[in-house]
This record gives sequence, C-alpha cells and structure tokens, in this order.
Amino acid sequence: MADENEAYGLTPEEEAQPDGAIKRSLANSEYNAEDLEHLSDLEHVRERPSMYIGDTTARGLHHLVYEVVDNSIDEAMAGYANEVQVIINGDGSVTVEDDGRGIPVERHAQLSELMDREVSTLEGVMTVLKFGGKFSKGAYQTSGGLHGVGVTVVNFLSEWSEVDVSRDGHVHHQEYERGVPKGPVRRVGATKKRGTRTTFKPDPQIFQTTKYNYSTLLKRLQELAFLNQGVRITITDARTGETESFQYEDGIRQFVEHLNRASEAVHPDVLYVSGELEGVTVEIALQYSSEFTENVHSYVNNINTTEGGTHMSGFRSALTRCLNNYGKNAGMFKDLVPSGDDVREGLTAVISCRVPHPQFEGQTKTKLGNGEVEGIVNSIFGEFLSKYFEENPKTAKTIVNKAITAVEAREAARKAKALLRERKGALSGGGLPGKLRDCSSKDVDKCELFLVEGDSAGGSAEGGRMREYQAILPLRGKIINAYKSREDKVLASEEIRNMISAVGIGIGAEQDVTKRRYGRVVIMTDADVDGSHIRTLLLTFFYRQMYDLVARGHVYVAQPPLFRVRKGKKTTYVQTEEEMKTQLLDLGLGDSVFDPGDGRMIDGENMSKLVRTLAALEDAILALERRGIGLKLHAVRQDPVSGKLPVFHVLLGSAEHWFKDRDELDEFVKQQEESTEGELVIDSGTAGLQIDNNENGEASESPEVPVTRLRIIELHEVRTINTLLGDLREMGFEIDALIPQERTGEEGSRYTLRRGDNETGLEDLRGLPGAIRSAGEKGLQITRFKGLGEMNAEELRETTLDPGNRTLMQVRMEDAGAADDLFRVLMGDQVEPRREFIQKHALDVRNLDV
Repeated sequence: MADENEAYGLTPEEEAQPDGAIKRSLANSEYNAEDLEHLSDLEHVRERPSMYIGDTTARGLHHLVYEVVDNSIDEAMAGYANEVQVIINGDGSVTVEDDGRGIPVERHAQLSELMDREVSTLEGVMTVLKFGGKFSKGAYQTSGGLHGVGVTVVNFLSEWSEVDVSRDGHVHHQEYERGVPKGPVRRVGATKKRGTRTTFKPDPQIFQTTKYNYSTLLKRLQELAFLNQGVRITITDARTGETESFQYEDGIRQFVEHLNRASEAVHPDVLYVSGELEGVTVEIALQYSSEFTENVHSYVNNINTTEGGTHMSGFRSALTRCLNNYGKNAGMFKDLVPSGDDVREGLTAVISCRVPHPQFEGQTKTKLGNGEVEGIVNSIFGEFLSKYFEENPKTAKTIVNKAITAVEAREAARKAKALLRERKGALSGGGLPGKLRDCSSKDVDKCELFLVEGDSAGGSAEGGRMREYQAILPLRGKIINAYKSREDKVLASEEIRNMISAVGIGIGAEQDVTKRRYGRVVIMTDADVDGSHIRTLLLTFFYRQMYDLVARGHVYVAQPPLFRVRKGKKTTYVQTEEEMKTQLLDLGLGDSVFDPGDGRMIDGENMSKLVRTLAALEDAILALERRGIGLKLHAVRQDPVSGKLPVFHVLLGSAEHWFKDRDELDEFVKQQEESTEGELVIDSGTAGLQIDNNENGEASESPEVPVTRLRIIELHEVRTINTLLGDLREMGFEIDALIPQERTGEEGSRYTLRRGDNETGLEDLRGLPGAIRSAGEKGLQITRFKGLGEMNAEELRETTLDPGNRTLMQVRMEDAGAADDLFRVLMGDQVEPRREFIQKHALDVRNLDV
C-alpha cells in the first residue's frame, strides 16, 4: 500500500487511515470533467465584477459611467459625434446620450446563427462580451475601449438598463434587467435625431455604494473635453440641479492653461505641436511656470497613462536633448549641465497620442508599451522644439535659465543634505529629534508615528498613547509650505528636519521606503481652521518630499469622533452625522410600538423594516417633488390594478398622458400611428439633448416642430417609488398612508407612535422616521466635539489612539494628476484660483469650527 500511497501523494496521516477511509480520500481527490463548470458571460461578470471594473467600491461605480461615455467619445474621435451629455437622474441612475451614428440595430447574422434565434446587433453589443466595432480598422481607427466589454459589463452590473437608438429616421428601444433583455429591440417611432441614449441603474447587489459623486464625474468629463477638441460635453445632476458644460476649441492648449491657472507662467505662450507619423497622431502642449514641480499628463486614445510609457520616454529624451543643445550652443552653461529632472522642473505639459493598436502593460492600461511610439514622439516633438528655440530665442533662454536655476538649487540641496548627514545622520534616522517620544517595539509594521499639533496636544497624546507601538512627535507652529519652496529652503526648517529624522526614509530622489521606522505615519491635528491648515501643510510636505510614503499607503489622518453620547454611566463615540442618525434610529426603534389605527401593533423587526423602507422611499419622493410633481397629485394617477405610479409623462400636442411602463406607452404610440396613418416623431426628454439632424446629417439650431411630435419624459425615481410601494403594500399600507388626510380637529391623530408612557401623533407615514429619531434622542446627553484640543489623555486614547475604537483615514493616491492640481490651487502663488475653489465648495463644508 505504501507504493500506492506514494504514487497518489498521500500524507502520512492519510496512510495511517483504515483502507476504507483511504479509498474515500482517493475518490474525493479525483479530478473529473464534472468538476469543471462553465459560466456564461453574464454569470462570470456578476460573479467576478472586479476583473472587469477594478472593484465594487465607489471607484468601480464611477467606472461604469466612464465605460459608456468612452463609447460616445469613440464616436467623436472617429468624427461622427459632436455632443455628449451625462445626467445623474433623481433615482441615482445615469443617462449618457450622444449625437453619433447610433448603435446598429439590424439583425446580426453571426450571432443569430450562434444563438439559434433572431438577435439584433444592439442586443449583441449589450449582452455579448468581446463583441464590438473596435477590433478592426473598419469602424474605429483608434479607440479607448479595445476589449469589447465596456457597455456589456455595465449592463450586466446594472439593476436595470435601457437603450434608445435614433438611427435612419427611427427610434429603437430595448430594456434589460440585470443584463437579461426584457424583449426584442422594438421600433417605437420616428425621429430627426441620431445617436444613442443609454440609461442604467447600478445594482445594489453588486456595489457597496450606488451613490454617484458629481465632482468625480465632472473632472473626468472635463478632461475628455480638453482631449477631444471641439466636442461639447455636458454633465447635469438632477438630484441638485447642478449642471456644467465643457467645450474647448483649442483642446490641450487650454488644458495646459487650466493646469497652470494657479501658477505664474515664465513665458506667455503655450507651446503646441501636432503631427502624424506611421498612423500615430501626436499632440503635445507645454508651458513652464515658476513652480518647482513637474506636472506632465500623458494620454493614449483618451486613456490617462499614469505610469507613462514609450510616448513619455520619447517626449522626455527630446526635451532634454533640445534644451541642452540650445544651452551649449548659446554658451549658457558654465560648471553645471541640467539633467532630465532639472529641465522638467516647473514644466506643465499634456501629451496626447492616438495609436491604432496600442499595447498597454497590465490590465489597468496605465503604461504604453509600443516601442515604435517612442521614436515617433521623439522625432515629431524634437523637430518642433529645435525649430521653436531657434525662432524664439527669448523664450528659449528663459526656459534654459529655469533649468540652470534648478540644477543650482539641486546642488545647494545636496550640500544641505550632506551637512545634515554630518549631524549624526539626521536623514537616515541615526540621530532622532529630542521631542520624539519613541515607542519601544522594533516591529516596523506595527509601529505608528503620530504627528501632533503643539506641545499641549503632544502632552495629552503622550499620556494616552500605547507606549509599545505608538510614538508621538509634537510640531510647533505651521511648517513651511513645501509646494512653494525649494528643497534647500525646506531642509532649513527644524520641524521638517525632525520629521525627516523620525520617519527615516530620506527625501526626494533619495527616499527609500524600506528604511522607514514606522508602518503608519498619522497626522493628528485639531478640527479647527488652524488644525486644517497644519494638516494641509503636512500633506503637502509628504506629497512633495516623501511621495513614495504616500503612494504606498503609509500616511494616515486621525479622525476623532464628532459626537460623544452619554446615557447614564455608559459613554459612546460617534464619527459622523449619518452614523448619529442611524444610532438614534436604532435607539428609537428599541422599544417603540406603532399603532396604525387598524387594530395592529407593529414593533420589533416589522417596525425596523417599515421605518427603513420609509427612509429609502423619502429620498425618491423628494427627487420627484424637485421636478414639481407632488406625491398627492401623482397618486391620483396610480394604476388601480398593479398599484404602480406612472413612470412616463407624455406630451402630444397640447394633451398630456401618463403611462406606468414602456409596454403601455408603446401600445399608445401604436394606436396613435394607426389613427394618423403615419409615424410619430419621438422626442425623449430624459437626457435633455435636443439635437435634430437635417437632411445633410447636420444639427439644426431651430428645427421646425411637427404637429405629430411626441415628447417623452421618463421619471426614473418613480421606478424606485413603485418598488418600495410594493414593499409597503406587503406590510399592509397603501400610498394614501404617505399623504396627510383632511381631518377635523376633534378627531385624534391618524397614527400613534408609543414609546413607554410617551405617545406621538402622526398624520402620515413620512413623518415616522423623524419621530423615531426624536424618540431615540430622549435621555441622551450628546456632546459635539470641535477636535482633539477638547480631549484629555483618557478621551484621546479611547477615541483616537486605541486601534479597537479609532477611525484612521488612509491617504490614497488614486489620481496623482488630480492631487497635483489640487495642491497647486490650494498652495500655489495665485490667489484667484484659490478664491474660486473656496467659493465653489463653501456650501459643501460641514462641521466648520471658526
């Protein structure tokens, strides 16, 4: 048996089992065809969404929008679209509309044969992976989305989606639920428009959050507008009414001006070159500023190549060669010749390439690998820059002098570092600052360094820290602004030298994260204005001088609690307003009983389910009311059989109609067309993109509105309301329970909330969540903290230092370009961009302690 066991690779424990047990073990270890499982495209995407969109956090959520927008931008890159519109609808769904050619809707022979049924091209695009027009040069010469999975994945990861294609004079429509078509593609009317409108609602079964951030989407769409000269991109947030439109006739030249808006330019003009070689199109714009940082953004087919690649290598080598050649020929160099880093100090540039068959390193598409592109960029840019320098000697000498100043400063910083090293190796951590209260452990990954504002807070932190793993370094005053100061000036600051010494990794090009003395560096400042400023200065220093420490996730910000809640002798701490609301709701639900006046008493889990349903319903109702449609008025239109409210508001001439679903609307359109013996012209108003095309396919600014025009407005939030009304109906409540009724003063309250001996009267269910929270607040002593300065050592330990209770925010470098732009605006020389930023975001501020 030993030979058999050896052949099967059994362990000694398995050898010791009885023969029967061994046979069972061998049977279980067999690997047969039955052990392999085939997943459909839909199943695979929903089982492994992160393979396709990166993750299921907010980052992946926003990636869904980018995938759909990329299709519209590909139409623009191919020269067929001029306008793209993105709307965050009131229910959290998103609509993307363009005026391109429209996705083909005719029968697709290959797919129909493969699936043994009639399949349209539109359905193939929406439901079949690796199916698209971007694999050959036929439909798209260059494209950002090369994998043929984008909009399909969006469809698969959506609770529902729908597509309207305006093409060849007709509107075609198809709907999907979690990636499955609800029916075939239908022709639903006539149109003078062309293009594709896609609407989708992210699936809460997949994503941790389904709430879109307007600012996040706005930044990417503005970036796309810069990169696609002349294309108008509009974003609207129907939840708040915010809207912004971008169109840049000078493209990336305006992009550079935008990036330099908070800096002082050292030469007035933005240098710009474009050219094409071997099918590769190259666009480069650049301008030097008085900054000390390099700010270069590179793109390939609209994809931000954050890790650079061959196009960046070609650009850098041409820049260094041309600048040094000019400096040498002009006799401007004496002892020091600028390096590549020196010639890029203060440079702001945008490099945009269109490559027919890009090869990206890694699935994230952040580094270009095409070897031929390096020579193409080097040739086009080098030829342009050499000629420009010869024709514009004043600008050329200004740029070369900037590089000479940079190399002189680098030499001064080198001498300053050498001097520091002589002082017991301060940069390598050999001599630690006297104010540092170090920890005793040598386990780097467990050790934490807290940078604390002022000696008094340092004393509290010293008393509350866990001495084995937590070190405290008090900082005096506000440190130097590392964004506006050269490296040698930064090193002259004692507080900066103390931090460099404590962290131990060095700074700038010499930093080595493996030499760090702590696994976490935690910024711990007050929540007032001064504390926020100090925190910003510290983040600026780490970003400029210890970039690798930030990029690898070792920098954190302490987040002290916002509230202290006391009930009797028990004290708890709450981090946010939302958490406070949730806790009050939970407390209020604890011993509350709801009397709906029909003989029932609702409590426990049923009460919790009712209140949470009402809380979710409130957001959707408020979105509907922002449209000017009150719930009471809309309830009159409720379908008596299904109980659903109308989703579609339709205007035909002077008459208006309401329909609960698309099938009902399509039947209406069909009847109208039969009675008029002609097609109705469909004007869908969900995206608000009013583009009519004339016979030449061009947009008409003031099209004639035909009498037979049918305007369709889809109330997306009503979908959510209908779903939640169904949940309420299962709990025994109809829509009228949400609407106050006209009652005489002699009657008692319609509903009653009881909590112990206390009773609260309610006239409708919408007021129940608020009444529950108010009930939960009784008996509590709630203190709102302003920051760490109000806490003693014990409170600081319990709330901010104890790993079991505290909240730390990790500083993540998800978008280095956006980070650099923000630091430049907030910490740069120009005041006006900073004022604009403050005015724009003033109303977003919460918990400001002045």
